[in-house]
Amino acid sequence: MKKDYSKEKIPYADSKAGLPKGNKDIDFSKIPKADKEKLKAIKSKLDTFKKKVNEKFSNYIAGIALLPPPRPEEGKKPEKNKIGLLILVDDSDSKKMPKEELKNKLGTIIKSIAEKIDKDIETRVVILSELWQSCYDGKHDLLKLIAMSAPIQDKGMLQAIKIAEIHKTMVLKKFEKYIISYVLAGSLVQGRATKTSDIDVWIVIDDTDVKRMTRAELKDKLRAIIIGMGIEAGEMTGVKNKLNIQVYILTDFWDSLKEANPIIFTLLRDGVPFYDRGIFMPWKQLLRMGKIKPSYEAIDMFMVSGEQMLKRVHLKLKDIGMEDIFYALLTPSQAALMLYGIPPPAPKETPDLMREIFVKKEKLFEDKYVNILENVIQTRKSIEHGEKKELTGKDVDKLLSDAEKYLKMIKKLFSKIETIKEEESMLHVYDTVVTMIRDVLRLEGIEKVSDIEIVNTFENEMISLGKIPAKFLRILNTIIKAKKDYDEKKLTKPEVEKVKKESREFIKFLVEYMQRKRGKELEKTRIRVKHGNRFGEVILLGDIAYIIHDIDHEEKELSKAKIKSDGSLDTIEKASLEELEKTLSKTEIPSKVFIKEPIFEDLKRVFGKDVEVLVNY
Repeated sequence: MKKDYSKEKIPYADSKAGLPKGNKDIDFSKIPKADKEKLKAIKSKLDTFKKKVNEKFSNYIAGIALLPPPRPEEGKKPEKNKIGLLILVDDSDSKKMPKEELKNKLGTIIKSIAEKIDKDIETRVVILSELWQSCYDGKHDLLKLIAMSAPIQDKGMLQAIKIAEIHKTMVLKKFEKYIISYVLAGSLVQGRATKTSDIDVWIVIDDTDVKRMTRAELKDKLRAIIIGMGIEAGEMTGVKNKLNIQVYILTDFWDSLKEANPIIFTLLRDGVPFYDRGIFMPWKQLLRMGKIKPSYEAIDMFMVSGEQMLKRVHLKLKDIGMEDIFYALLTPSQAALMLYGIPPPAPKETPDLMREIFVKKEKLFEDKYVNILENVIQTRKSIEHGEKKELTGKDVDKLLSDAEKYLKMIKKLFSKIETIKEEESMLHVYDTVVTMIRDVLRLEGIEKVSDIEIVNTFENEMISLGKIPAKFLRILNTIIKAKKDYDEKKLTKPEVEKVKKESREFIKFLVEYMQRKRGKELEKTRIRVKHGNRFGEVILLGDIAYIIHDIDHEEKELSKAKIKSDGSLDTIEKASLEELEKTLSKTEIPSKVFIKEPIFEDLKRVFGKDVEVLVNY
């Protein structure tokens, strides 16, 4: 017996109503009776509104939906005549004006259209980027609102959100303990969806604490139930056979990420989390920051796979051979982009990136070879979609010949990129370490040191005095020798990797040393106070003072004031943590700070008459 998920209290979800597609009218025969009469009464107004809005903005309108009545304020009667409409605007191609400006402009015009038809029609314009951003921020009120609405016009996005939101609710209700992320992905969020596009959702399951069954059993068991729920959600919403559900266990997801699986990189880049327990969004941000990078093993694996696959092509039938030629060219191309520092793109994006970076920007590759890659991708697509029924022997020979030429040039490209990156890497390591040492010495009061004297000075001032362990002097000498060997073309690739590894340890230690040193110096600038049962703080930085009113409060309230010549505080203004951090980074912290009597009166003004100054805290 199936579980009844229709009691989730999502209006229109349990009606099994067919959602309208494109500009079709609402199917009134499938709407609940309570709502049918209301919809019939306003149908002509909605039709007029829909027609006029589409006359002006048909390219932008992704969907129009009738909103459920809002809850009345306490003590007030509901406004029965109000008609709430949500207009979803696709701003993915908006380039002529900022997105907020587009929303305001369309919102004003759409509101005017509504008021001319009926003053009781209230419109709410939501742009897609705003909807996605709310999901990134962990706010899902808009999703719930869309799930509770009745679509009047839809190009596919409203029905996708509705079924995904209902399915998510069903999944979380039964398996919330195991669900880490529920993500909408695919063509819908990439801005290239059509009416026939699938609704792709990805679900990541936590398998790190599985004890009663194997991870594979957990995945298979939950996957079967979750896909069954997807079928039920399709029946409830009328959106049948469109929900494409991919289920990953966390350990497999992590392995795919380390192995530079392009599908996972694309999911992180484009996916929109409808639910996240703090895993998906941090990974997405790390990918944006360039912190998630493929390992050299993954790059090498991508590179060598091309030749291995190409050898197999000669022994296969055309359909299998076509797949191998496709990946033989695609994976080394992605490897080249990965080595350059770019996450592996989706297949259709790879030629454009190859052309943009290696042909136009770096001028390391000829455009005719990118054309070969594009032709292979297009041929595979034509075969897959049935547009090309067969490959002749002549076609296969041409593809093989072009592929061999392509791989030969990719090998040369790879060597060129490695040379560039090794040079950049070695110079970056040396410059970073030397700069960090100068910063450390500057904190110790040593302002200028020549490159020739930097090792001796570091040894005398930091190592000999016991401030920094002796092993870091050995690492420094190794880095300087490696830089010299590299300039003389004596340094090998494995040696470069070893130096980079040691330099990371060195840099991390120096950063922590400076943070501790700066933290101690910053303590000299603080006045700690107690007022009532709270503790506050005044930080004196040159001619400005920052005031933290309650240092234990999670959301700290900050103020700032200029320090006058007599030591008192000028007008107190609001401030933020960002301002304080910016001032700290620009201000040289004094070795001694003197305070004058007037500031004690100001402390009463800021914290109250009961303020107490803490000593030796």
